[in-house]
Formats: sequence, structure tokens, C-alpha cells
Amino acid sequence: MLIVSTTFDSSAPEGAEPYLQVIAPDGTRRPCPELDQWVQDLDAPALEKLYIDMACIRRLDNEGTALQRQGELGLWAPLLGQEAAQIGSGRALEHEDFIFPSYREHGVAYCRGVDPHDLLRMWRGAAPSGWNPYEVNIANQQIVIGAQTLHAAGYAMGLKFDGSSAAAITYFGDGATSQGDVSEAMVFAASYQAPLVFFCQNNHWAISEPVSTQSVGYIADRAKGFGLATWRVDGNDVIAVMAATRAALAHVRTGSGPAFIEAVTYRMGAHTTADDPTRYRDALELEQWAAKDPLDRIAAHLDTLGTDLGELKERTATATNDMAAGLREAITTMPEPSVDDLFSNVYSHSHPWLEEQRENYADYLAGFAEETEARS
Repeated sequence: MLIVSTTFDSSAPEGAEPYLQVIAPDGTRRPCPELDQWVQDLDAPALEKLYIDMACIRRLDNEGTALQRQGELGLWAPLLGQEAAQIGSGRALEHEDFIFPSYREHGVAYCRGVDPHDLLRMWRGAAPSGWNPYEVNIANQQIVIGAQTLHAAGYAMGLKFDGSSAAAITYFGDGATSQGDVSEAMVFAASYQAPLVFFCQNNHWAISEPVSTQSVGYIADRAKGFGLATWRVDGNDVIAVMAATRAALAHVRTGSGPAFIEAVTYRMGAHTTADDPTRYRDALELEQWAAKDPLDRIAAHLDTLGTDLGELKERTATATNDMAAGLREAITTMPEPSVDDLFSNVYSHSHPWLEEQRENYADYLAGFAEETEARS
């Protein structure tokens, strides 16, 4: 089932791809029969919370980039421009649903209750992973492109075999759809009719390769070929994303098989802080997408609903400033890992081969201390 709406962003460049949309970039509410039924409960207070959520993860992202530039983090993967895709989908999930993210889903982790300090620990290199997945029902961020989709497929198959009512969801970018892992995950999920939602954030760039180079058609069409129910939505419209995610989750929970969401958004920043997008991206393209900013869009819509935007932005500033202050305090008090941590939790029990490595490495490090002492 491929759902493609004839209502799409009229402010987009000529030849823009169609997708389901509820809120236009200027804040106008547009009728969307395919999605409206899934977001009838979203009143002004609920939309204000979504706005604050998006502002918080934008501030989190800004702080992450700044901390990396200051030498406090080894690397950071920005999410600027993708706030609606992450918050809209993250807030649509139930607590028992399990998430398999890529390396950019800081906003989804935020929705799941992951402490932002734990997000920074991995990027600082202060821990082998950020958090206990089973405490918050979200796996640690995956660096290997597309690998998490196979993990998600296996987990979702387990949910079905166990008779669970929960679902799994996995996040990845447009570039990951060119990886074999993603295709294999869709094959397994479809073959076993697993309760799994594949969530593709089509941010138009796989590092320096544009999506037009990766795919001659819609990415959602690939999933249709595997037999998945598919939705293609405006990824900068937080309401549309939430609606599509709710619809997809309802579909997979009925035993109707896996689903695929292509959220059409844009990566406003670099692929990571090791990347320079000015070497391959046109400034005009960036300007066109800046006009579709997900935060400005929902603020404009709230204005039409009579929300006091001044008061809302004061609450937002308090929330984002508190987060930033907490992050900066945490980074200065974060304990550094010990050498022994390299060998902890590799196996569930003691392993002779690993213990031998531990001893060899300790001897290697001791050699430096002996050499220094001899020189002095």
C-alpha cells in the first residue's frame, strides 16, 4: 500500500516531490484525509509541547556541536532541520515499543527519556555505550550504516513469536537504503509479517551524495516492492509525521506486516562535525529548505490558534537554557574511563582469551612508565 497525497508543499521548488502534509510552511492547516483522523486529539497545548520538544533538541544539537568544536567531544552528528521527523515519530510511540536508532536520533532518544548526559558520554568516548537499552526501550546509537535494521527485524520477529502487542521501529537515512542490510531486513520483516516500522529520514544527502544519485524514484517505492505498507510524508511537518507514525504502528500491531515511512526532510547542518557541506551543497538549496523550518512552521500555526507566542517562547527559553546548563556541567564532571573498562562487558562471564589480552595490555602500558622512570 503506497499512500502519496496530492496535497504537497506549494512553496517547494518546481518539480518538488509530493508527500502527505498537514501544516504548510506558512502555518496553514491543510486537509489531509489520510492523516487527519490520526491527530484529532492534538489541541493547542499538545502542539505547544511538541514545539518545546523540538526547540530543546535543537538546543541540544547546538550544544553538541559547540562542545565538539571546543574539544570536549570527539565527534557529533547534527540533526538540525530534522526535529519534526524525530519528535513527531518519537512522541507517537508507546512505552513498550522498542527503538533501534542510527547515530543521529538524539531527538528520539530525548523522547524516550534518555538523559542527554548519556548521549554525550558516547560521543566523548567516556563509555562504550551511553545507556542501558532495556531501561528506556531504545538501543544504543548505531554507527554502522543500516546494521540496526537487521537488529530491529530480529527483535520484531521475536515480538510476534512471543505474542506481544508491542512494536519495533528502526531509524535510518536515505543513504542507508543503498545498503544491503536494509533490504535484507525488509525481506525478513515482510516474510515473517513482523510488527516493525522502518522510518527513513530522507534528508537529501548521504554525506556528499544527493538522494537523486542514490534513487531514481521515491525511496518509499523500494519498500512497496518488498510488500510493506508505505507512507511518504513531509518530514518538516511534526503533525504529519506523528499521524503517519501512529497509522503505521496501528497497521503493524494488527499483524498486517511491517510498514515503511519516508519522512522527506533536510539536513541543514553537516553530516558530522568532521564534514564540510559547503564543498558539495548549493547555498540556494539550503536557503529554500530554511524557509520550511519545522519550528517556525508550528509556531506560525499556533499563532493562528491564538497562542501567546511571547509567553510560549519564554517557557521554551527556560527549558532550553536549563538543558544547556546541565549539559555543560555534566561534561566537566563526567568521569574518564579506565583502561580496565576496555575489557569490561565484552563477554557475560570471564573469558581466558580476553583476560590474556588484558594482562598483555597492562604490561604494554607499564613499559611506558618504566621507560619514563629510566629517562628521569
